[in-house]
Amino acid sequence: MPATFARVQPGLVALRIGTLSFTSHEEEEDEENEEEEGAGEELGEPPQATGAAAGAEDGGRCWGRCAGGSSLLTRQLQELWRKSRGSLAPQRLLFEVTSASVVSDRSSKYVLYTIYLIRSGRFDKAPAAITRRYSDFERLNRRLRCRFGCDMAGIAFPRKRLRRNFTAETIAKRSRAFEQFLSHLHSIAEIRRSPEFLEFFFLQDLRAAQRLTCTGMYREALATWANAYRLQDRLGVCSSGRFLLTLAGLAVCHQELDELGEAHSCCEQALQLLEAQGSHPLLGPFLQAHVHLAWKVGKDKRRSEARLQDLREAGPPLHQQPTLKECLIKEPLE
Repeated sequence: MPATFARVQPGLVALRIGTLSFTSHEEEEDEENEEEEGAGEELGEPPQATGAAAGAEDGGRCWGRCAGGSSLLTRQLQELWRKSRGSLAPQRLLFEVTSASVVSDRSSKYVLYTIYLIRSGRFDKAPAAITRRYSDFERLNRRLRCRFGCDMAGIAFPRKRLRRNFTAETIAKRSRAFEQFLSHLHSIAEIRRSPEFLEFFFLQDLRAAQRLTCTGMYREALATWANAYRLQDRLGVCSSGRFLLTLAGLAVCHQELDELGEAHSCCEQALQLLEAQGSHPLLGPFLQAHVHLAWKVGKDKRRSEARLQDLREAGPPLHQQPTLKECLIKEPLE
């Protein structure tokens, strides 16, 4: 598809190629001091049958009616379909660069790429998105090649350029290359489970959300914690320590914003994940927060009270334990 341009403001041009959009200065000469570039589902949302899946279920009902009108056959087909859905192959994760903007500050100039993480065959109400520059991708590539040399041998990475880094053509080519790079990495099980790969996506959000929470900017922090939640959900790491910290951040911000029902739901999800663990630094704080919130919103708190009593008998007094907010603020995110 040919590139189309539309004037947006003096000195700036908007470029759109397919679904990819850019904001870039018109054919500027590259400066010698160019910095980089050259030199789960949702909470409480059950999965829905879509597309061919929904059609197959409807087809089963129609077949049952046409074959003598027997509702038994219809029920059998529906039951078989429900069972088969649980055994389908995992959904593919897609990486799409949706926009790229040229950023200039006093000492450098670089391109900032926005990447969406999309589950194929699913409609996600809210996107899971990151913004990264060439140097971020380059750092990830370098770290992974140090650790997974053999696996990385066949994975291409876009080379540095000395000039013309900010033209629409270069940005478009790099955008497609970054999509292929991330997709290839995610296809290798050892790499997609590695801390280097995972933290590339959500560690920046966790750090930013923690800073915002510490400074009392709870509304801004909540949006950042929520994006970190969606990123971990898409990447399939919803049982890690980072995910529990994310739930703690969501619970604290919701509570500070007087959204007690949402805070209670976050605590419940965290306690479900902690169910099988005898001890965890966040277990006591989550239980205390859950009991308090359950009382506030009129929910059952007896199970959490019983677990708190077990903790009292097994460990130090609970008044010596930090609150959920204190745990959140003190957690090092290196």
